[in-house]
Amino acid sequence: MSSLNIHNLSCQRGYNQLFDKLSFQAHAGDILRITGTNGSGKTSLLRILAGVSTAEQGEVNWDQHPVKSDGYQQEVFYLGHQAALSGELSSLENLEYLSALNKTTEQHQLIQALNDIGLKGYEDEYCANLSAGQKRRVILAGLFVSKAKIWLLDEPFTALDPLGVEIVESRITQHCANGGLCLFTTHQDSALANQKILAL
Repeated sequence: MSSLNIHNLSCQRGYNQLFDKLSFQAHAGDILRITGTNGSGKTSLLRILAGVSTAEQGEVNWDQHPVKSDGYQQEVFYLGHQAALSGELSSLENLEYLSALNKTTEQHQLIQALNDIGLKGYEDEYCANLSAGQKRRVILAGLFVSKAKIWLLDEPFTALDPLGVEIVESRITQHCANGGLCLFTTHQDSALANQKILAL
């Protein structure tokens, strides 16, 4: 079974030690919710697992592929807390750009993804004209076209209405049932079944 292996991970920001000698394993099919107080290192941990930040010490690998390797990076979909959208591009154009990073470029798939996330009819709308929740949905549409096994989602439910939360939770459940892995943070209640908790 494929697994994400974290061994002896330490992270410091400025003079603050966020976590030290953190070790755990997450397997294909797992839904892992990362909890902790503000400033405990939840976002920092996700960024390290995504290869965006570097830990002071420790190892991260997926099936023997180190975090910075191509074999690891091609299996990661990372959603940061802030939506990285251009207001000068439409919803579809933004999704085309983001999906090109994961080599998913067929337009009909992207249009279907926007439909699935609840943005039918907004494909050609400039993102500058969208609400905060709609902008978040544009980014989250990437979950419907990503072929990555490891999903690292930082506050995915931010700005979403209850229906939006339900759509995203359903997609996460489907992904993990098909052998994917999801690690996420949230300050909101989550109805995801069988989620495990990692407390920082």
